[in-house]
Amino acid sequence: MLYPVIICLLAGIGAGLGTGFAGMSAAAVISPMLITFLHMPAYTAVGIALASDVLASAASAYTYHKNGNLDVRNGLIMMASVLLFTMVGSWISSLVPNTAMGGFSTVMTFFLGIKFIVKPVMTTKETMGAVSARKRAVQSAVCGMLVGFICGFVGAGGGMMMLLVLTSVLGYELKTAVGTSVFIMAFTALTGSLSHFVIGGAPDPVVLGLCMLFTLVFAQIGARIANHSTPATLNRVVGVILVILGGSIFAVNLLT
Repeated sequence: MLYPVIICLLAGIGAGLGTGFAGMSAAAVISPMLITFLHMPAYTAVGIALASDVLASAASAYTYHKNGNLDVRNGLIMMASVLLFTMVGSWISSLVPNTAMGGFSTVMTFFLGIKFIVKPVMTTKETMGAVSARKRAVQSAVCGMLVGFICGFVGAGGGMMMLLVLTSVLGYELKTAVGTSVFIMAFTALTGSLSHFVIGGAPDPVVLGLCMLFTLVFAQIGARIANHSTPATLNRVVGVILVILGGSIFAVNLLT
């Protein structure tokens, strides 16, 4: 019994810190850990990872919102576009053979981490405020379409895609980008986890409970530290965490 607890703890630490600090999907960490070390079916592992993402992302979003680092209005617009075009991308992907890109999320995580270390996001809220509400809404809808389609077509990379788009395309400062990303992820993860459990059946309740608990705890730790960090420090921490997680996930995938 101790072995599954240790695996869930390690998975929860990585997923929670990735969620709280960088808005990363817990599925990118928990899924390969459960598949590799607990020999769990991939579909079930993804469902558990998404369920762990729901509470962790929701709690992190609340922490970011409490500190004034969440764009709810445009987050809702982007979320609607992401959910709709994830289904579109998934449908088109089913019609095209050999479109699987299993390493997409891992590679994106690693190189996005390097990007934050080498070229940190130093945009201020004042700069963000200079963009008109109408333009920001249109940008959110269009970028949500792009993120959703890519995630549905490739099957991975949602959290990282949103963080990249929010910081590089929409010009969000890093804390608001992460806060908005986890806000969206809470709803997308809820939709995904419910569909997995309805189709694949109920997972192991012990593993599910442990993963949800550990991910939630460490996501809150990460979110609270992130909201009290300077932009320069947060960029470095986010970058280091993403590089470590990307490298670790790649190593774990080699074991499968």
